[in-house]
Amino acid sequence: MGEPSCPGCRELAKVVAVQEARIRDLEARLAQNSSNSSIPPSANPPSAPPPVVKKPTGRKPGGQNGHPPHLRQRLPAERVTEPIIHYVPDTCERCRGALPAEVSTDTPEPRWHQVVELPEIPVQVTEHQAHARLCPCCNHTTWAVIPEPIRRRVCGPRLTATMSLLTGSLHVSKRGVESFVESVFGLPIALGTISNLEQEMSEALQSAHAEAQRAVQEADCKNVDETGWKRAGQRYWLWGAATAFVVCFLIAPKRNAASLAQLLGKKIKGIICSDRFSVYKQLRLGQRQLCWAHLKRDFQKLIDRGGESAIFGEKGQAVAAILFREWHLFRGGGSRSQLQFELKPIRHAMRAWLDEGSRCADKKTATFCKNLLELEPALWKFLFHDDVEPTNNHMERQLRPGVLWRKNAFGCHSDNGCRFVERILTVTQTLKLQKRPVLDFLYQAITAHRAGNTGPKLIAEG
Repeated sequence: MGEPSCPGCRELAKVVAVQEARIRDLEARLAQNSSNSSIPPSANPPSAPPPVVKKPTGRKPGGQNGHPPHLRQRLPAERVTEPIIHYVPDTCERCRGALPAEVSTDTPEPRWHQVVELPEIPVQVTEHQAHARLCPCCNHTTWAVIPEPIRRRVCGPRLTATMSLLTGSLHVSKRGVESFVESVFGLPIALGTISNLEQEMSEALQSAHAEAQRAVQEADCKNVDETGWKRAGQRYWLWGAATAFVVCFLIAPKRNAASLAQLLGKKIKGIICSDRFSVYKQLRLGQRQLCWAHLKRDFQKLIDRGGESAIFGEKGQAVAAILFREWHLFRGGGSRSQLQFELKPIRHAMRAWLDEGSRCADKKTATFCKNLLELEPALWKFLFHDDVEPTNNHMERQLRPGVLWRKNAFGCHSDNGCRFVERILTVTQTLKLQKRPVLDFLYQAITAHRAGNTGPKLIAEG
């Protein structure tokens, strides 16, 4: 059907085309859900498609035949408070013969069963008493002096470390910590004291946080992401950068290039795996890897948009399916050369249909394809670098404790509170990646800080 010859009809056709495009945009916005955008599943609208439900396998719940056993670990002898010996009877249970009193060389090791219990009073209370004497000559009272460093604190280093662990690793609120300490330890404690101890722990972890930040800045590749935060009700952002063994968090007031530079330094090094947020455009194309998990949702968004857009969305979903299949085969023991061989034709085909999509009649789809075509080398960096993955899932997993903290505590009220959050999250998540005990590190850090010494190293040597 050609263009109308009537000027009024042509003008009306333009208005209709604009309104149709606007309606498509509004319908696409209404159709956003967790499968085609960054909306979390908990915020899905009623019209969202139901979540994917796995088909029943028919197997019973629990451990399956052939899986490696997870045996109860025996605590070492130095951890045993009271050994209780169950003695062998005097006669053999089989022939009723008399059993020897002494243990012979071929006697097997005793069987064991350990029972763990909390003591009735699980905290030690040390009371410092300053005595006085009355002078018989002038009647003046002279008092002993409790040293100022002792009077400055009411909680020892291990209790302080435990409360910081509850807050920073287990996402317990300050009132929850107050309730736990009073209920389990039988120790009344004020909310202000808990806040003061958090700030002391924050100071103790300052050097560990700086150590983690230097490590991620110098790393050859890292995953970077950000999520919303609150400071005294104002919108802030929790930024994070992670390698395989180190993660660093930073709370900043903006979601911009300056905040990214604050986290990774003014001259950003290494390959960055991230989403397509505009702040990452400052990076050189050669140091970027785009997250395919985000792209998969973008492709679904095109499908939901319908029309010509759906064609390119379906092509993108097909590429993503092949890519993840080959990546899982590679992670299961395949070779990198085979991975490159299998995805090379897919890459060439994708480049061709992205070029076609950049001329799509739907402007949003055309813009998406054009932008992706410009970033095309950043889609495949994982093919050529050992430590680069095709998704940013690693950093998103590290951010999850921060998201839970934000939902539970609604952010922070001060800059000091923000510093505690970024430092305790950095330390706890890094130690978990390294499979090191968190409580021991916090105890060593606060003990060293109170003694004026350097704290423990966060980055394990070797």
